[in-house]
Amino acid sequence: MNVRLAQVIAKLQAGEKVEHREGGNSMTPIIESREPVTLEPVDVDKLEAGDIVLVKVRGKHYTHLVLGFRGDDEVQIGNNKGHSNGWTKRTNVYGIVTEIKGVPRGGAQAKVWRP
Repeated sequence: MNVRLAQVIAKLQAGEKVEHREGGNSMTPIIESREPVTLEPVDVDKLEAGDIVLVKVRGKHYTHLVLGFRGDDEVQIGNNKGHSNGWTKRTNVYGIVTEIKGVPRGGAQAKVWRP
C-alpha cells in the first residue's frame, strides 16, 4: 500500500472526511480515472448494494461497489463493469463515497459513521 492511501485510511479510521483520487477505469462512467471523490467513515451496518466504498479485498484496495452480503460479516465487492473482486469482511470497508467531483451521492450521508 502506498503512503498516500495509508494516510487516507488512517484519517477515515480516525473519523475524518478526506478527498481521494484513484486511477483506473473500472468505475466509469460513475467515477472517471483520477476524478476527486469525498470519502467519509462508514457505518458498515448501514451498507446497501450499490454503495461505493473504499475497501480491501484479497490484499488490494479499491474504490468499488458493494454488490451483496453473506451472513453478518461479509460484503461482496465489484466494479462498474460487472466484475466481482470477491468477498471481504465488513471490517475491511474503510469509507463510503459521499461526493463525486463535489456532487453529493444520494443516500450516502445517512451511512456515515459518526464517533
